[in-house]
Amino acid sequence: MAEILVVDDERSIRNTLREILEYEKFKVEEAEDGQKALNILKKKSFDLMLCDIKMPKTDGMDLLELSMKVHPDMPVVMISGHGNIETAVDAIKAGAYDFIEKPIDLNRLLVTVRNALDKSSLVEETKTLRKKISGKKESDIIGESKAIAEVKEMIEKVAPTDARVLITGSNGTGKELVARQLHAHSERNKKPFVEVNCAAIPSELIESELFGHEKGAFTSAVKQRKGKFEQAEGGTLFLDEIGDMSLKAQAKVLRALQESKINRVGGDKDIKVDVRVIAATNKNLKEEIEEKNFREDLYHRLSVILIEVPALNDRKEDIPLLTDHFLDSICKEQGIAKKSMDKKALNELQKHDFSGNIRELRNIIERLVILSGKSITAGDVKKYC
Repeated sequence: MAEILVVDDERSIRNTLREILEYEKFKVEEAEDGQKALNILKKKSFDLMLCDIKMPKTDGMDLLELSMKVHPDMPVVMISGHGNIETAVDAIKAGAYDFIEKPIDLNRLLVTVRNALDKSSLVEETKTLRKKISGKKESDIIGESKAIAEVKEMIEKVAPTDARVLITGSNGTGKELVARQLHAHSERNKKPFVEVNCAAIPSELIESELFGHEKGAFTSAVKQRKGKFEQAEGGTLFLDEIGDMSLKAQAKVLRALQESKINRVGGDKDIKVDVRVIAATNKNLKEEIEEKNFREDLYHRLSVILIEVPALNDRKEDIPLLTDHFLDSICKEQGIAKKSMDKKALNELQKHDFSGNIRELRNIIERLVILSGKSITAGDVKKYC
C-alpha cells in the first residue's frame, strides 16, 4: 500500500484529500505546515508528497527543495489556490513532479497521484536492476589457473584496440563475460554494449533485429525501427551464437563489416555505422564452413583475434575461488549470512564432471545454499551435486 504525505495549512483541504486517498486504498499522513512535514520526512520515507505552496513557517517551495535533499526520489505534487503559469513553471523547475490548482479536480488529482506513484515505482525498479546488472555483468573474470590467466592476458592486450574478436568455447564457459570485459576495458566503454543472441531469434526476424526496418517493410512493421547495429553506435555489438545465423543474414553482416554501412529492411538508404563487433560461438566454425553452413569470408572478417574460453573441467583449480564468489553473491541475493564450505566439500566438488561449465557450478552452489545448513559439507555435495 502506497504511503502519501499531505501537507496543507487548511484542515478542510487535508480532510478532503485524506478521505479521497483513503477511499482509493492509500495510506495517508498529514502535516499542517512545512516545518512539521520536514520533521516527519526526516524520520520516515513516503511514496509521494502532496504539498500546498502558500503555508506559514516553511512554505511549499522551500519544503520542496528541502525534501529533495532528504528523499531525492520521492515525487512531489504541488497544490495552490493562487495558481498561475509562472508558479507552475517554477515548481516544475524546482523538481516537482506536477502542479494542481485549487479547487482540486478529483479526477485530475487521482490521475496525477497514480502517474507519480508509477514513476516512483519505476525509479526503484531501475535502481534494483542496475544493482543486479552491475553485480552480474561487470564482475571480473574469476580464476588464477594458467588457462584463464591466458584469457585475461589476451583481453588486456586486445581490449584497447578496435580489432574484431571471435570467442569460442562450449556452453556455460563465460563467453559473454569475456565480451563484456573487452568492452569495459576498451575506449568505447562509455557507449552501449548491445547483445544479440543469434540462436534465440527466428531466421526470418534476424535481419530486422540486426539492421532495423522501415515502416511498412512487412505486415507487422507499423513504424520505423532501429536495429542493433544502430543501437550500438559508437560502442560494441556482441553477436552471441553467431554459428546459428542464417546465410542470408551472414551476407548482410559481412557487408556491414566491410563497408561500415547497413540498410534497414525495406529501405534503400545507406546508413553509416561505427561499431566494434565481437562474436561468440560454441560451434566449430571451420567444420560449419566445410558443411556450407557458414561463410568463410565472414569467418575471416570476425576472427582477427581468436579467444578460446576453457571448459571448467580444464581449470578445476579455479573451483574454490569460483565457489567462494558464488557463495557470496547467492547468499546476498537470498538475504542470508554467507555460508561456509569445508575443504572436504570443495574436494568433492572438484571431482564432479561439469558438462555445463560455470553455469552448472553456479546452479549447484545455489542448490547447496538453499538446501544445506549453515556450513556446506562433503555429504551435502554428494547429495545435491
